[in-house]
Amino acid sequence: MIRHLKTARTLAERADDDAKVRVAVEGILADISARGDAAVRDLSVKFDRYDPKAFRLSEQDIEAAMAAVSKRDLDDIRFAQTQVRNFAQHQRAALQDIEVETLPGVILGHKNIPVQSVGCYVPGGKYPMVASAHMSVVTAKVAGVKRIIASAPPQQSANGPAPHPAIVAAMHMGGADEIYCLGGIQAVGAMALGTETIAPVDMLVGPGNAFVAEAKRQLFGRVGIDLFAGPTETMVIADETVDAELCATDLLGQAEHGVNSPCVMITNSERLARATLDEIERLLKILPTGEAAGKSWADYGEMIVCDTYEEMLEQANFIASEHVQVMTKRDDWFLEHMHSYGALFLGPRTNVSFGDKVIGTNHTLPTKKAGRYTGGLWVGKFIKTHTYQRVLTDEASAMIGEYCSRLCMLEGFVGHAEQANIRVRRYGGRNVAYGVAAE
Repeated sequence: MIRHLKTARTLAERADDDAKVRVAVEGILADISARGDAAVRDLSVKFDRYDPKAFRLSEQDIEAAMAAVSKRDLDDIRFAQTQVRNFAQHQRAALQDIEVETLPGVILGHKNIPVQSVGCYVPGGKYPMVASAHMSVVTAKVAGVKRIIASAPPQQSANGPAPHPAIVAAMHMGGADEIYCLGGIQAVGAMALGTETIAPVDMLVGPGNAFVAEAKRQLFGRVGIDLFAGPTETMVIADETVDAELCATDLLGQAEHGVNSPCVMITNSERLARATLDEIERLLKILPTGEAAGKSWADYGEMIVCDTYEEMLEQANFIASEHVQVMTKRDDWFLEHMHSYGALFLGPRTNVSFGDKVIGTNHTLPTKKAGRYTGGLWVGKFIKTHTYQRVLTDEASAMIGEYCSRLCMLEGFVGHAEQANIRVRRYGGRNVAYGVAAE
């Protein structure tokens, strides 16, 4: 039996918010498409109060930003990027070109070719997402992308809006070829559509707020994207092998992302569930980001109590959360049987924050149940797998041609059939016409 000790807002209540965002984004993208740089500058002034001489950072701008970051912070960025790069290199090595002879004289193969240009968006509004630069720029670099541009909004300070030094440092150290101080819809719109001063890219990647996510959705098709992303989601699957403080901390640690971040706990212990509810209320009173986390928990938090591990698994796969932290005596069983999620965090010694910032796996992950059909950002997202074929012998061309001719005629494609017939006549010495081999 499944019991909900706490429920979240309904999908219908959330849909109205999505509709308003969609309309706003449509108008802004149309403006960027029509007016280019002028629209981008107007939007930057409107949303970020930022009106620089140029949005692209010069070498001197980058050097100044690097100088403003402490040695400890630079070392930490370097450590995190080393972990991301190392794992991405192992992933890239697993992607092999192949060439096989499937029939005598028939060669088929595929080649893994990097996307040629990528735009990486790094959020920097409420929280400067330094780690997002590692996840997108470093991973694209390992994939072999030739042109990587990166953009983040300015930080607001007492001296006015300016590039965030640590984000700029992370972009530069990660290998970005062009760095822009530009935020929101205007950033992803300019990178995808192109302007007088920004050449368009082939693909957009990186997280962002609801407006950035909607812009990527609307731009998909004109450019590729990593995935359709929504607000951060977290799930804790726990039994009595862990305590309420650990569960509550891990839920609220992700709820602080914003006021609409779903956070769900699934357990087979009602005692742990109720203790965690109490612990959440205690932590919200002392957590500096408790206002945002509390709003998320109030509107999007869920506490689900199940009788069995099988029920816990069923609920977890149905919800398909972005982050799933498993802290049970059956962690390996969940690893084996979970099929719909963004990333798994197994055991109490790891947590979502490790994955978000430093451990080496990518933190750009599917949300809104997209884990049912896609994984997160990884080096393979920047790779296109292209097939090719080669027929080496006359005999093979004629043999394949006869099958092809008949199958084309079965579908009524006479021109297709004649492409096959001409090969049969030339290489097989057979007189064929419109898919019928002469006896």
